[in-house]
Amino acid sequence: MGEIASLLGAGLLQAFEPLNFGMIIAGCMAGLFIGAMPGLGSVNGVAILLPVTFLVPPTAAIIFLAALYYGAMYGGAISSITLGIPGASTAVATVFDGRPMAQKGLANQALMAAAIASFIGGTISIVLFTMFAPPLAELALKFGSQEEFALMVLAFATFIGLGGDDIPKTIFSILLGLVMAAVGFDIISGQPRLIFFDMVEFQRGIGFLVLAIGIYGIGEMLWTLEKTGGKVKIENVKTTLAEFKENLGQIKKYLPTTSLGSALGFFVGTLPAAGATPASLMAYGLAKTFSKDPDSFGKGNISGVAAPEAANNAASTGSMLPMITLGIPGSPTTAILLGGMIIWGLRPGPLLFANNPDFVWGLIGSMYVANFVTVALNLALIPLFVRVLAMPFTILTPVIFILCFVGVFATTDRMFDVWLMLILGLGGYLLRKLNYPVAPAVLAIVLGPLAERSMRQSLISSRGDVTTFVNPVEHPIALICIILAIALMLYPVYLGYRRKKEREVAKSP
Repeated sequence: MGEIASLLGAGLLQAFEPLNFGMIIAGCMAGLFIGAMPGLGSVNGVAILLPVTFLVPPTAAIIFLAALYYGAMYGGAISSITLGIPGASTAVATVFDGRPMAQKGLANQALMAAAIASFIGGTISIVLFTMFAPPLAELALKFGSQEEFALMVLAFATFIGLGGDDIPKTIFSILLGLVMAAVGFDIISGQPRLIFFDMVEFQRGIGFLVLAIGIYGIGEMLWTLEKTGGKVKIENVKTTLAEFKENLGQIKKYLPTTSLGSALGFFVGTLPAAGATPASLMAYGLAKTFSKDPDSFGKGNISGVAAPEAANNAASTGSMLPMITLGIPGSPTTAILLGGMIIWGLRPGPLLFANNPDFVWGLIGSMYVANFVTVALNLALIPLFVRVLAMPFTILTPVIFILCFVGVFATTDRMFDVWLMLILGLGGYLLRKLNYPVAPAVLAIVLGPLAERSMRQSLISSRGDVTTFVNPVEHPIALICIILAIALMLYPVYLGYRRKKEREVAKSP
């Protein structure tokens, strides 16, 4: 513990360096704004602003994007409560009680509860992150190519097993991502593959940045624009010092559910397919279950605002744990962060702690600082954000599109990538319209090349022996991961069978 404390102290000092601290403030501000705007959210914000970070050193860049991520988690509650439109899917559960509170004239109370619960959830999860990260990284040092491949399979299986009822669509999305990841030159033979229409430009492969901005910057915005029609109805928020003090006194009402949501959110966030959205919904369900007055939920219960907000902020930190220690993103946002780190020449995984300790502990230190900065900015700027939200969405959308175009062209300097971004954006929009999940495709784009390299290295070293992945003597960790992956993929089959049996029992006289 003493060693961790000294490393954390060094990380905190690094976070307070002028450039890094400036990045934290800028990231938190941008995140709050992006999170508050319907249809944006952390994934879109990180994807759109990723090119900007190439102007600063990698540590400052990831600190900025991580702060943006936290800020967006906070900001999502603002539009959920005042507009009744979630800023992102992570804030869906906040609408259930936040919107009724706003309609009763208690918007300020709901917004403050969301901010304080987010702070508590973020703080608890950061402490847990600091405790769990070093031992997990130490365990991961024992991983060879077989273990890495098995871990990638487990990540994909998690998406299939826990990704919802429509398994075929999830599998299709993963396969689509793997196909796009395979475009370019073969990593072993150097032969070109999947060069569509024999276009030379595809030999470079499909850039991760182009894909991320296309799907999330263009596709998601088109989807949101269609859904909202550019029309929003906002609830007025009045904030006075007396109301602020009164709201502080209500913390004890929702502290138990906030603490529960924080712990739950962190551990759910560490699962590759889970992330903040299911964590917030699960926290809301638990808060309602353990409440003395469950009937009040959905009608303006303050615990129904606090619990999901604590959970989604805790999950955002939890999702970074597998990314940093294992190189596996725990959410779509961390998938984009992982892609950015690879572009910067950093390889997330256990060796990151050994090779780049300054980077890792600077990032962890920035988490503590960003959490304090974000809650302070959130509470201070709520009236401002509410006024900004009154701006028609049809004005904001062109600004975002311009940022997407500039971001891609400035990074790659090729018009081909701009056109490709537009095509991918339209593809992402069609996937959303047809209810295909986009996140598995993004995950496959990031993990596909890593999984392919690990698999081929394993087969070369074992002379083509496929059983190397399930050898209990040489690779017990790989075997455990494969067994878990199979169990996760069979889980939906079991659920379907159980539901069928329950329906048959219900129909029988």
